[in-house]
Amino acid sequence: MAVRDAEATKARIFEAAVAEFARYGIAGARVDRIAAEAKANKQLIYAYYGNKAELFTKVLGQVMLDLAIAVPVDPDDLDGWIDRLMDYHEAHPEVLRLLLWEGLEYGTDELPDETERKEHYRHKVAALQDGQDRGIVTDAIPAHDLLFLLIAVADWATVVPQMARILVGGADTDRDRLRASVKEAARRMVAR
Repeated sequence: MAVRDAEATKARIFEAAVAEFARYGIAGARVDRIAAEAKANKQLIYAYYGNKAELFTKVLGQVMLDLAIAVPVDPDDLDGWIDRLMDYHEAHPEVLRLLLWEGLEYGTDELPDETERKEHYRHKVAALQDGQDRGIVTDAIPAHDLLFLLIAVADWATVVPQMARILVGGADTDRDRLRASVKEAARRMVAR
């Protein structure tokens, strides 16, 4: 009789859930498809993660934690931070898709257990505030608003790739030019 590896099963379920939610959103995602993709019993999903909404919350929370760890805000190297943020989202487009689905399906309603996400953003805002306090980042825009604007500028091309293709072009040289423009816009937003 084979021994069940609960951690491996949980990991497969999690990965299948990331893909399913990124593709179909919360309402369109199906637990049976997640189970089939993970090669797991559907009941295990409920046992490990709770209902579909709870699974989405856990998936989103974890991918946001992964992003926060991988791409911390560095007010001393905002160009590098923008590069790392854009690179991360190009490599992990599911993160922004999950955020879009969250926005579409929950709007401004707070998800259960956002405490950890808020804490990670608090650290990012604090990093920008530190840059403002040291005089290397403008204080004309409050740090939390500035972080929101910088993220928006850096991520928009990944959020609406069709608009980037239509307005900017689809060639590698077009994407490189856009990245340079995004970094220039970010530099101007933070300039003293």
